[in-house]
Amino acid sequence: MNLSTVRAPRKANEKRKRVGRGMGSGMGKTSTRGHKGQGSRSGSRLMRGFEGGQMPLHRRLPKRGFTNIFKTHYAVVNLADIARAGEATVTPELLRRHGIVKRNLPLKVLGGGELKTAITVQAHNFSKSAQEKITAAGGKAEVLSA
Repeated sequence: MNLSTVRAPRKANEKRKRVGRGMGSGMGKTSTRGHKGQGSRSGSRLMRGFEGGQMPLHRRLPKRGFTNIFKTHYAVVNLADIARAGEATVTPELLRRHGIVKRNLPLKVLGGGELKTAITVQAHNFSKSAQEKITAAGGKAEVLSA
């Protein structure tokens, strides 16, 4: 590369569009707005989803269900994952340290997998199958308050 081959970047020398500056500019008279109609008027602004007066799509579609804002979200873990931790007492903090649980939410233990050893599991909630499997293995399921 030398000075004779250096070129300006694309659009570097492009002038901004100046509308309404006479017929010679190519953007005179209607100033690129066309003739009549809503978009040609000053102060024209259409809301998102406006369909020219037709009933908009978001109002044509039916509403379904509702969102419960009081729902409790849990970080779920299966018994197989707890067995892999290889600890006698399992707490939510221990599972976070081991990287088994990523989010800082109340912990719910589900009954996926098998337990071979008796362990004490502390969590905020247990599924029925998880509780049965823990007690069948000789362990304890302790419910923590949220």
